[in-house]
Parts: sequence; structure tokens; C-alpha cells
Amino acid sequence: MLSNTQMNWYEAKGDPAARLRQRKHALLRSFRIPPDALPGSLALTHRRCGRPNCRCADGEGHPVWSLTFRDDGRKRVERIPDEWVEQIRPLVEQGREFKDAIAEVFAANAKLLALWRRQSLKKKPKKK
Repeated sequence: MLSNTQMNWYEAKGDPAARLRQRKHALLRSFRIPPDALPGSLALTHRRCGRPNCRCADGEGHPVWSLTFRDDGRKRVERIPDEWVEQIRPLVEQGREFKDAIAEVFAANAKLLALWRRQSLKKKPKKK
């Protein structure tokens, strides 16, 4: 396996590369895995309970909060009690912010690799 020091892709030059490296390092400095962060999304839906005489039989249903996330590649939906929602919401937001930051670091690495590739191709002398 090649390390980035063998390929030198991290050595891309110019202002775009410098800005990418600065942003990447700022994100990496801020990385601390939030210990209680939650994945997925929190949503309010409405469900009918199935009792024919209930008010929900003719209406939109009872409000139900749920957390939807992936576990081992499978979609999971967990019902969240109403009294938990205000505590769960910020934990889901922490998870989303962490995931977005990781995605931004990966994107910066890919852009740096692309810049280095374009720059290294320009340096090769053309054969006559």
C-alpha cells in the first residue's frame, strides 16, 4: 500500500491547495467524536392506532416521533417518546455535523489528489 509520502499527492501547489489544506486541518483540529451523538434523522409522523372508535380513525393519526438510521446496511426506525425529543434532537444534530465534517475532509483529500495529478502531469517533458 502506498502512503501519501510515496505519491507526494499532498504536495499540490497553489492557492486552491493551500486553502484546502487549511480547511482540512481546521476540521481535523476540531474533531472529537461526540460520545452521545446519534446517527440518522428525527422526524414527526402520524400513525393510526387501529381502534375503530378512536379519533384517529377519521383524522391524520396520533403524532409519533421516530429516529431513522442505518445499522449494518439496514434501515432502522426507533420510536422516540415525546418527552425525549428535546434531549435527542441536539444529539442527532451533533451526529450530522460530525458526519458532514468527515465528508468535507475526504472531499478535500480528493481535491488535493486531483490538483497534484494535474500539476504532476504538466511537469513531465513531452516526448518528440
